[in-house]
Amino acid sequence: MTITVLDYGAGNLKSITNMLDSLGCDYLVSDEKEDIKAAKKLIFPGVGNFDQVMEALKINDLTETLVEVIKSGIPFLGICLGLQVLFEESEEAPNIKGLGIFPGKVVRFTEGKVPQIGWNRLETTQNNSILTDDYVYFVNSYHVVPEDPAIISAYSDYHIKFTASIETGNIIGVQFHPERSGEVGKNILKNWLERYN
Repeated sequence: MTITVLDYGAGNLKSITNMLDSLGCDYLVSDEKEDIKAAKKLIFPGVGNFDQVMEALKINDLTETLVEVIKSGIPFLGICLGLQVLFEESEEAPNIKGLGIFPGKVVRFTEGKVPQIGWNRLETTQNNSILTDDYVYFVNSYHVVPEDPAIISAYSDYHIKFTASIETGNIIGVQFHPERSGEVGKNILKNWLERYN
């Protein structure tokens, strides 16, 4: 099954496509509305700022399409900002609305060096189907605070315990970068692909 990787002009596309290549996946990288609508599986990679991402989606007339596609039930994987934009708002861009798939907000770390850059261990919950309690690679200044804790599938610690991933139905979002997490990250992507076969 071909995977569609969303190209909004700032995502870490090379790392994610390299990982998909290593798994022998067929994929399409696109910013075209019709490709997103036709996606069978969708990956939203994330690098950049909340406002830049939402503006890029608006310019490409993809905001409503993304919401429709995600809510339609196709397997969706949001990485870093691809997780954050699923929520209603972010402290990074107070006047910019997110996709609003989930109630909640994105807040900035208030302790330690920001952004946190490096390897942190996951603490998975019972709501997890693809992760393991291993170390994964983070680069983030912000983290999501879901209103519904039942969707949280893993936590991690950086001065505070924060949401490292969510999972519900067809939607999985991770704050870390599996495409930069070596064999652990490769296995996570493999698990995601197999989870929705």
